Amino acid sequence: MNTPALSSPDSLITRHVDHLRVQRRLAERTLAMYGDAFKRLQALCEQHKLALTDVHPHHVRGWTARLHAQGLGPRSIAITLAAWRGLYKWLGREGLVQVNPVDGVKPPKAAKPLPKALSVDHAVALADHQPDADDIAASPAAQTRREHEAPWLHARDHAMIELLYSSGLRSAELLGLDAAASNDAKGWIDMQAAEAHVLGKGSKRRLVPVGQAAMKALTAWLDARASLTPPTCDALFISRLGGRLTPMQLRNRLKQLAQQAGLPTHVHPHMLRHSFASHLLQSSSDLRAVQELLGHAHISTTQVYTKLDFQHLAKIYDAAHPRAKRQRDKP
Repeated sequence: MNTPALSSPDSLITRHVDHLRVQRRLAERTLAMYGDAFKRLQALCEQHKLALTDVHPHHVRGWTARLHAQGLGPRSIAITLAAWRGLYKWLGREGLVQVNPVDGVKPPKAAKPLPKALSVDHAVALADHQPDADDIAASPAAQTRREHEAPWLHARDHAMIELLYSSGLRSAELLGLDAAASNDAKGWIDMQAAEAHVLGKGSKRRLVPVGQAAMKALTAWLDARASLTPPTCDALFISRLGGRLTPMQLRNRLKQLAQQAGLPTHVHPHMLRHSFASHLLQSSSDLRAVQELLGHAHISTTQVYTKLDFQHLAKIYDAAHPRAKRQRDKP
């Protein structure tokens, strides 16, 4: 792959590109993107009858705004500014400019992707899935071992899924729960009050209600846990070896269970937290309550779920409203 040729190449830019290729040893793809950025710079300088060394910060700010208005994305603009900034830094070392005109100029912020949430049907399907013993076993062990492990593994997995979806816990909060309350416990479940005491981000504790389905699953898991060989730790959710379940084990387990349940998308623990927030907001419209349940320090963090809620309403509108259907059916 060759670096694209610069139209009416400026000798300074050509020397700089050679420097990037030989001295910095940048990848060909990076050189290609930087070459496009330098072509934009040359065109703008020619349009404004400016020498490369006569560019000032107000020129760069104006050109950045123009590129954005012309449809260039935030990421492409960030790459363009990085290329220009490196060029003028090099020109400064060559003694050709006193000030880097790109310093302090920032690209427009890229829109943050919306969190991915399961539909209500898919979340319920995952929670209600009853895997076979052969599905539960993760290793090619003997049949007798699979039959021994299957009941308690299902009880554990079912309790974890219900608790993630019922209470919107982060994976670290879930895995930090102990089987019983103690002075050293990061978190625990109050089975009498149906509440989870969790330690969230910033070492902030909060109280989260636990739904009826999750409480039933937790009761079944605690009964199964008590019948096992005494675990080596106080963790509520333990691995086959008796230790506290790790984040990686949780992610892999949830991915496997989602596949077994026939869900059409990759599922990770935080997706169940997103689903909890989105579905609760759709039903209640109480943003402050959802913020408190999630343990968000700022309401702006929770507001992203209002966009998911709007998307849900928009899909209902498109599917059900006669005027929307008529508009969609137009050739």
